[in-house]
This record gives sequence, C-alpha cells and structure tokens, in this order.
Amino acid sequence: MLINHQTTRKIKELPLAERPREKLAERGAKNLKDSELLAILLGSGNKGKNVLCLAEEIFGKYSKKKLLNLDFGGLSAIKGIGAAKACAILAGQELVKRALAIKEETLPSIRNINDIIAQAVYLREKQREHFLVLYLNGRGEMIFKKPMFVGTLNANLIHPREIFALALGNKAASVIFVHNHPSGNPEPSPSDLAVNKRLVEAGKIMGVGVIDHIILTKTSFFSFKQKRLM
Repeated sequence: MLINHQTTRKIKELPLAERPREKLAERGAKNLKDSELLAILLGSGNKGKNVLCLAEEIFGKYSKKKLLNLDFGGLSAIKGIGAAKACAILAGQELVKRALAIKEETLPSIRNINDIIAQAVYLREKQREHFLVLYLNGRGEMIFKKPMFVGTLNANLIHPREIFALALGNKAASVIFVHNHPSGNPEPSPSDLAVNKRLVEAGKIMGVGVIDHIILTKTSFFSFKQKRLM
C-alpha cells in the first residue's frame, strides 16, 4: 500500500509557505483557501493525517454551507473533529454572527425595561393576574413569549419545571418574568417574593439566567432587578 507522505507529514514539517497559520499572518485570512481556514480552526489532525489534509477531506464530504449549518452533535460526529473542535468551530461562527449582526431571523431585542414592557403592555388591562415569560437567546433577542399562569401568584402553583423545560427545549439563554397587579399597587406581595426566589434558584440550577421580574400596573411598574431582589 502506498503512503501519501504529504498527508502524514506534520504541519511543522511543511515549508513555511504551506503552513496555514504562517500564511495567514503573512498574507491575511482572505488569501487562504477554505481548507486552510478550517485547518486553523481545527488546530490539529488525527493519527496518520495532518490537520490540513483532514480539513481537505472534510470539505470533500461537506460543502461550507452544510458544514456550518451543523449543530454540535453533527459536527462532533464527523471523524477527526470531535467535541473540542466542534466547540471551536461553533464558537467562532457565533462570534462572527454577533460581530456582523447577522441574524437568522428578525427578532426583537430586549435591552431595557421599556423593551420588556412593550412585550407585555397588554397585561396592564387585565382584570386578573397573568404570569408571562419572555425567552431570550444569547444576543438578548426574544425568541418567543409564553403566558404561563392566570390567577393570584402562589409558589405552589408556579412550576419551575414547565418554565425552564421550554427554555432548554428552545435553547433560550435567559428568561424574563412579567406579571400584572390589577389592584394598581406595584409592590410585590410575600407570595410574589417567594415565587421569584424559587424561580431564580431554579434558573441557576438549570443554567438559564433570570434577567428580571417586572410587576405591571396600569400606570406603573416594579423591577425586582432594580430593587436588587434578584
């Protein structure tokens, strides 16, 4: 069986002009081939195959678009990539998306309390208490919102499992809680405080951040975060 010595040679054994990192430093990233860019992200090859040949082999099976549309499971399953390299590829891809403000779809950004209230303003007219959850991605954009409960808040009736199961199932990075007080008094009741504490603790366990909890009335609001009750 013939051995391709170019494949088995380590990157550091190649001439400087053929090493992806050195080429990038000298000529700039735009002058590298796709396989050379992928090789830099991969960092190393596998047994009997250097990283440049591994990258070329991967692109022989996957187009750029298909490769970058794979999730962690799909990437890590490719022979020669594995978990650590899949994380590097996904992290680099996400960083570029954020830097260039590339969005998969038009999603409302939640940057401040006014943005939160705008998503829940209809609660101000409700005659009963409604508990609403806003689910956000890592860029602070609202993926969706979900009414979870109607009636006076009670720690025994609010189930963290239902709230955070939706967060995990939809890959939400964080949540915001909003409920209304038809009485007109925005101050949290003892039950409100108990519910909030329980949910914040559950979020920490599940790895989902709780950004704020807002109580709305017709003319005012109360922010648990502003009052340092988170």
